Formats: sequence, C-alpha cells, structure tokens
Amino acid sequence: MKFWDASAVVPLIVVEATSEQMEDLWGDDPQLLTWLWTPVEVASAVERRARDSLLDRQQRAAALDRLARFSTAWDEVTDVSAVRRRAQRLLAQHPLRAADAGQLAAALLAAEDSGAALDFVCLDGRLAEAAQREGLRALPEYLS
Repeated sequence: MKFWDASAVVPLIVVEATSEQMEDLWGDDPQLLTWLWTPVEVASAVERRARDSLLDRQQRAAALDRLARFSTAWDEVTDVSAVRRRAQRLLAQHPLRAADAGQLAAALLAAEDSGAALDFVCLDGRLAEAAQREGLRALPEYLS
C-alpha cells in the first residue's frame, strides 16, 4: 500500500502531464491510502482549474465525479487530533505549508500504525524531501 498526497491524486482526476505516470503507479498497487482532507484539496484543484477556464463545465463535472468514485474506494487516515500534533512538529522541522504537513503527518501515523514501510506518492519536491527525511520512500523517485 502507498500513501498518496493530494498532489499525486490530482493527476488521477484531471488530465495533466504526470497523469500517465501516476496511473502507472496506481495500477501497480490500486489500494490508495490518503488523509481525510485529501478530497477537499483535490476538489480545490479542480475548482481552481475551472475558474481559470482550464476545465469546461462538463470536464469539471466529470472530474468531480471521478473524485467522488475514487474517494469511496480509498482508505483514509481519520485521526485528526494525532495528525494535528504531528503536523505541528513537522512545521517546526521542515519548510512545509499546513496542508502538506497534515499529509505527511497522516502518512507517518499510518506507517507507525501498520509497522511496515510505507511509500509516499507525491509530486511536490519540498514535501517529498521532508517525507524522505522522516524515513519514508518518496515516489516517483525522480523528485528525490
């Protein structure tokens, strides 16, 4: 199982340059694990593209429908209090935005709970670097 940051989920929902690469990663292991807030972050990315006229109304509706289907099938880290505590620590140690710290905190909590190595799928270089410093393997590896 891999933990998927919102930045890596977006290309599964809307067509982007990295969509094929993310679909390949997802195809290798279709059991997604993500954080409770990921659907909000992905919806924000879809709506931003629609406001910027990068998606028309039909494309927007299709993307939101894909998001709804994906989000019913993936697993989510839902312990908001534990994620918040870890995220606050991460903000002091890494140059992250709040939502990114939440994503990484959720992944670390999931890794600790499972007791197994966890890959962290992310398209944000700064977040990928922080994940590696925290002991996770960041994918895709070209960001490393």
